[in-house]
Amino acid sequence: MKPVSNPPNPYLSVHHEWLEPPPPARVEVYEEHAKSILSENDSPDIPFRWSVNPYRGCQHACAYCYARPYHEYLGFGAGTDFETKLVAKVNSGELLREAFSKKAWRGEQVNFSGVTDCYQPLEAVYKLTRACLEVCLEFRNPAAVVTKSFLVMRDADLFARLNEVAAATVYQSIPFADDATARLIEPQAPSPSRRFEAMRRLTAAGVPVGVLLAPLIPGLNDREIPAVLERAAAAGAKWAGYMPLRLPGNVQPVFLERLGAAMPDRAARVEARIREMRRGRMNESAFGARMRGTGNYWESVEELFRVTRDRVGLGSPRRSDQSGKGRPGNEVVGSPPATIERQLSLGFE
Repeated sequence: MKPVSNPPNPYLSVHHEWLEPPPPARVEVYEEHAKSILSENDSPDIPFRWSVNPYRGCQHACAYCYARPYHEYLGFGAGTDFETKLVAKVNSGELLREAFSKKAWRGEQVNFSGVTDCYQPLEAVYKLTRACLEVCLEFRNPAAVVTKSFLVMRDADLFARLNEVAAATVYQSIPFADDATARLIEPQAPSPSRRFEAMRRLTAAGVPVGVLLAPLIPGLNDREIPAVLERAAAAGAKWAGYMPLRLPGNVQPVFLERLGAAMPDRAARVEARIREMRRGRMNESAFGARMRGTGNYWESVEELFRVTRDRVGLGSPRRSDQSGKGRPGNEVVGSPPATIERQLSLGFE
């Protein structure tokens, strides 16, 4: 990686209308010529095989982001470094074309992204996600995106064309219905209202959309489940999924510190509910359990989600097996049901 002495400013780009106000912190950008762009998953808890991450770190600065420890592998910190020391894999599109050109590639669905938001502000100037999606269109390779960004609207035409020849789905990650509350925990992400608006516009453009209520934080945003799902259905969403809060490694101190500063009157209750969900611990790392919660309170949260999802007419997700074909799954992670012709599905990390 090499640092960029004068990083491009996405807030002054032609796409400034898609972005929130610039953050107060100074951002450092590093450009990397990566060796590969496809990451293969072998975890039984993650319902997809291939993911693409054109960036490292994320400017949205969500306090709960489970991907923060990945930044420590680069010699950075999991706190403010994750939000301000950002890496752009400038050869992402070329690498994906090389991967798709290999005889061994079977045209399986690729998922954007597992450890970053592929439409964070840097995408407005680097356009690495768009370059990768253009490769997907070129090879008629199905793709799915999970994002919090309104910038995804820039590529509505590309998603629509890809959906016509293969499959393309955009999931908006929306854990909060209230803009003010979301700003406390997701300080640099677009507001929920903007994300719902992106869903409406994508739907109007012919792009299948869904909502991912993630993370579900017991004692904090579980009461917002009905509002999120109702607004998502009204915005055109067809499917809904969720997953419980995960606090691996140094995500825990970052989350607790920021929660305490933003909501001092609720922090102790939230921590108690998290421990109740995790059998007294703050995190569960074991395969088969890390994506799930336990206990009576958590079961009531899950039931609220299921009842509301059915009431507003949102579909249940599906999981992907290693061949990319759909098989019945659960609401924690998921995708639109695969059609007989396409045999495709979407999963989330």
